[in-house]
Amino acid sequence: MLQVLACGVVVFPGLFFAFRRILPSIFKQWTDADVVLVSERLVSSIHAVMATTVGCIVVASCRGNVVSDRHWLAPYFVIWYGVPYMAYDLYAMYLSHYYRFQVKGHEDYKRHSLSTVNSFVRKEFLLVLHHIALLTVLLPVTLFFRKDQGDFFVGCLFLTELSTPFVSMGKILIQLSLQDCRLHKANGGMVLLTFFACRIALFPYMYWMYGRHYGIPLYGVPFHLSLAANLGNSCILAPQVYWFVLLCRKGFRLYQRSRCRGDAPAPVRAAAATAAAVTDNTKGE
Repeated sequence: MLQVLACGVVVFPGLFFAFRRILPSIFKQWTDADVVLVSERLVSSIHAVMATTVGCIVVASCRGNVVSDRHWLAPYFVIWYGVPYMAYDLYAMYLSHYYRFQVKGHEDYKRHSLSTVNSFVRKEFLLVLHHIALLTVLLPVTLFFRKDQGDFFVGCLFLTELSTPFVSMGKILIQLSLQDCRLHKANGGMVLLTFFACRIALFPYMYWMYGRHYGIPLYGVPFHLSLAANLGNSCILAPQVYWFVLLCRKGFRLYQRSRCRGDAPAPVRAAAATAAAVTDNTKGE
C-alpha cells in the first residue's frame, strides 16, 4: 500500500497541485499562468534530482560489468516514477500552455477544447513527440527487450536529467525578476555545461564503455550493436543536439547584441546572453 501511495502516479500530480495551492498565497500578484509555470518547473526539478540520484547509484553499482551487472533501481524507477512522470508532464505542459495564452486574452482559450489541445501539440510538437517516444519505447525496452542486461546504460540515461534543475531555476529566477543577478548568469553557464555533458557527450561515453567491455575501438561499436539499438540512441540524441544548437545560436545572438550596446564587461554580457537563451529555448526533460 505504501509503495502505491509513494509511486509517481500520486507523487508528481500531488506535488503539482500542492504547489498550485501554496504559491498564490505567497506571490499574490502572480497570474494562473505564472503559478502553473513555476509549479511545473518545481516538480520537474524534483523528478530530475530523483532520476539523477538513481542514475548515479545504478552507474556506480554496474561499472564492473556494464552489460550483465544488475541493479533493482533501473527497472523499478522507470516503472514507478519515470513513466508516470512523463505522462504527468504532458498534462502539466498543456496546462502551462493553456493558461499562458488565456492570460494573453486569446478567444479560443476561454475553456479547454480540442482546439487548445491541437494548438499545444503544434507549438510543442518536438517536446510532445519526445515524451510519447519515451513512453512507448523506453518502457517496453526496459521491461521486455533487454534480456536482463544493460542496467548500466539505463542508469546513464537517467543522468540526462542533470541539466533540468538548472533550466527550471532559470525560469523561476526570471519569474522572480532576478534575471540580472549573478546567480542567473552563472545558472545559464551551468545549463550549457550540464546539457552538453549529460545529454550529448554521454552517448559517446556509453559507446566507449560498451567497446571497452568487449575490447573493440569506439568507431567499431556501432557495427557491433544492432540496428535497433543505434536507431534508438540516434532518436534520443537528435533532439538533444537540436536543442543545444538552438541554445548556442540564441546565446551568441544575444551576446552580439549586448556587445554592440557595450553596457557591461564581456564576461558578464556572455553569461547574461547564455542565461537568457537557456531559459527561452529549453524545457528540460
